[in-house]
Amino acid sequence: MKKNTHPVISVIGPSTRFLSGISYYTIRLCNALSEKSAVNAVLFRNMLPKRLFPGWKRVGVTTSSVSFSDTVDVAEVLDWYNPFSWATGAQRIRRSDVIILEWWTSSVVHMFLALLLLSGRKARILIEFHEVVDPLEYAILPLRMYAKAMGRIIRRKADRFIVHSEHDRKLIASQYRIDPSRIVVIPHGLYDQYPIMKKEESTLQLGVQGKCVLLFFGLLRPYKGVSHLIQAFEKLPSYLLEKTVLIIAGEAWEDQESLDRVKESPVSDRIILENRYISDEDIPVFFSAADLLVLPYTRASQSGVAHIGIAYGLPILATEVGGLVESLGSYAGTRFVRPGDNDGLAEAMTDLILHKKQDRYDPPEEMRWNRIAERFMNEIINPVWEKI
Repeated sequence: MKKNTHPVISVIGPSTRFLSGISYYTIRLCNALSEKSAVNAVLFRNMLPKRLFPGWKRVGVTTSSVSFSDTVDVAEVLDWYNPFSWATGAQRIRRSDVIILEWWTSSVVHMFLALLLLSGRKARILIEFHEVVDPLEYAILPLRMYAKAMGRIIRRKADRFIVHSEHDRKLIASQYRIDPSRIVVIPHGLYDQYPIMKKEESTLQLGVQGKCVLLFFGLLRPYKGVSHLIQAFEKLPSYLLEKTVLIIAGEAWEDQESLDRVKESPVSDRIILENRYISDEDIPVFFSAADLLVLPYTRASQSGVAHIGIAYGLPILATEVGGLVESLGSYAGTRFVRPGDNDGLAEAMTDLILHKKQDRYDPPEEMRWNRIAERFMNEIINPVWEKI
């Protein structure tokens, strides 16, 4: 007979030192689950040599808009280079019934493995995939070989796998030869922690008063399709361009092409490029000012940016790629176009500007964190815990 009426859950993920959407996801998931069970958060303090991280100058400097609930036992202890920190983390999770590994990069897999070995492996192991293969890792042969070898070892130890779309379920089942029945689809939660400003105030701060604002937000990487967006924007009718501005807000990593296109664009005076990491403090300004959020990705499993846009109720124009179709399909404010179709993207932007149906849309209930926590408990955590 089990001593506890509820399982003890440990979630292993990034701290806010390397601040990203996965950091926010880890916090929001832990907080939601802590309303239903005991939760430990064991966090990566130093995930990799800092200089290898493209945004290394902001590591440990930027601040987060969300924090862990007082009901979550938090330990930010794991360092990629320090086995003693792995032992400390293992001690924290040793009494866990269920361990959730937040998977988005293979750079931390050696720590995952150490934690499981040092903890005694009595708990049930769940792996939650946010990425199948990181594009940067896949492009570098040594990293690709490391990711394949270490990833195979970790996946063999897992009892269940979690993804955010049916597309990713099929992809992961095929890529890693996992029985699809062991993979559970649970939607990505909303990033609704940001306040909504008055539109007049936000547009004034950005200097775009009286303009229709198209927004691309997030890291600039080749697969994000920003170059396609710029080319499509140039195709808008001249009378629309006069009253429209495209804001590209985010830190450029491996996307020099998009930076060059902005400079060389014949409508560069209608494009505002904010090539920097956008802090949580500034996010409400951009999203409150936006009339349309554009996600022109050429590939994607999910988009944390989309879940900010949904929380703001914005109309979203997205490409039919990966898990976006499924995750955004239940949101009434979404319109899809084919990836890489500049003409189709331009036509859709024109139509949405001219025939705006409504200013704000309600987010789907399935994306609210209380619903997500219920599904975690009922469909995954309790069933595997009961088998212990």
